[in-house]
Formats: sequence, structure tokens, C-alpha cells
Amino acid sequence: MQDLLPDLFDNYPNDLTLLSAPWRTYGAKPLFYGEIVTVKCFEDNSMVKSELAKKGHGKVLVVDGGGSTRRALLGDMIALNAVENGWEGIIIYGCVRDAGTISTLDIGVQALGTNPIKTDKKGLGEVNVNIEIAGVSLTPGMMIYADLNGIAVSQKALDMSVSL
Repeated sequence: MQDLLPDLFDNYPNDLTLLSAPWRTYGAKPLFYGEIVTVKCFEDNSMVKSELAKKGHGKVLVVDGGGSTRRALLGDMIALNAVENGWEGIIIYGCVRDAGTISTLDIGVQALGTNPIKTDKKGLGEVNVNIEIAGVSLTPGMMIYADLNGIAVSQKALDMSVSL
């Protein structure tokens, strides 16, 4: 299965909301989905690092980086830690770095772009708070679905047997 979102939108048009942004795929898993865990931060990835150091089976970390392209909120070492902790994916409303290495890791990663500059680490940011990305409100515990066609969210888990 290469495409998830077209089938989900065909079967659940009233249950899904598309996150319209210029997303780019970076991880080796272009199709991923799971329960949303949120981080809100701006040019400081301290909370991203600490969340991805926890077990993440069945979860996707969604990071509201304010859309900043001045610093990268995810690099290869933090992404590798996420793989080791079983995260399904990471969505960054901002940038990643080490894109070549991240492309080899068995995890879904989507972001707005790349930037080779790391963030300052000041311990700033909020975890599991309501965030807004591309005009869509996201709350921890919602479900998120991503593939090469884009990213969509739903209030509850959808029956994946219609698509997989």
C-alpha cells in the first residue's frame, strides 16, 4: 500500500481534515499514522528531544514550530532515538536537518523544509498542549494520517481495513 489518504477521504470525507501546507517527506516510511502527541516550541528543540526519548509505539509527534525555517527542530540523532523508541512518525511545522540520514531511518517524517542550523537548547516549549497548524486545531489524542499525498487528522481512530 503506497497511498492511504485518497482511500481514507473516499471512505471518511466527514471525519477527516486536511492539513494544507507544503509538506515534504524525509523519513524512509512515507506512509504512517498514529495518535497525536504535541510539542509547541519556537527554534528550540529541547522538548522534541525529550518527548522522542520516551516510548512512542502507535504515536506520532506533531511539532508546532511556528513554521520557522531559520533553524532545524529535528536532526538525525533525535530521529534515530525516535526509531529506537518505536515512534510511528514525526511531523514538524518547521524544518529538519540531516535529511540524507533521516531518509534512511525506518520512521515517517514530514516537515516544511530543511535547514542545516541546529536550535539553541534553552529548555523552552510545551508538551501535550492544543496547537494549530495550517488553520487546523490539533489536540493530543487525535489521530493523524500521512503519506505522499499529504497529512490529515481525525477526532478518532478510523477503520484502516478500508484502505490497507
